[in-house]
Amino acid sequence: PTGRFELVTVPPRHYLMIDGHGDPNTSPAFAEAIETLYPIAYKLKFASKQGLGRDYVVPPLEGLWWADDMTAFTTRRDKSTWHWTLLNLLPDWITPEHVDAARAAVAAKGAAPSTAVRLEVLDEGLCVQTMRLGPYDDEGPVLQRLHDEFVPEHGLSLHGRHHEIYLGDVRRAAAERLRTILRQPVQRS
Repeated sequence: PTGRFELVTVPPRHYLMIDGHGDPNTSPAFAEAIETLYPIAYKLKFASKQGLGRDYVVPPLEGLWWADDMTAFTTRRDKSTWHWTLLNLLPDWITPEHVDAARAAVAAKGAAPSTAVRLEVLDEGLCVQTMRLGPYDDEGPVLQRLHDEFVPEHGLSLHGRHHEIYLGDVRRAAAERLRTILRQPVQRS
């Protein structure tokens, strides 16, 4: 729910992943990562439908975010110091061999520099999450409440990388209507 923190247990999930560093608003690497991730994701979707008889919807973009100093997320919002891993959730029947074939097919077409994309399992376990409505740049106060209030008040500590799931399309939706799931892995203190 929007504005309310919930504890959830997230099972291990398979993702396409690609790493980078810097401000997502200005970093060419961030745009290139998206341009790399989606052609492979769609190649996998169509290969699964045609070759395996199993169709699925390509899920929304997700991202893991971290910095050496986590106040870069909450109070300073210094995006130039951010590290990120962009994610695209895959069904568990997609194998490393499928990803290798999709990566090679995309690279052969010259559609994107696809060598940096990998398949990996992300096992977040216990997490705090909330739905946020509004511009990505205004997340700081929500993250500060999560880190500095909710987590310690519930006998938890941060564990793992901040995770965001983007449910709106930044190209089509007004900034104030963007919906983002904010998720933080935690552990009991």
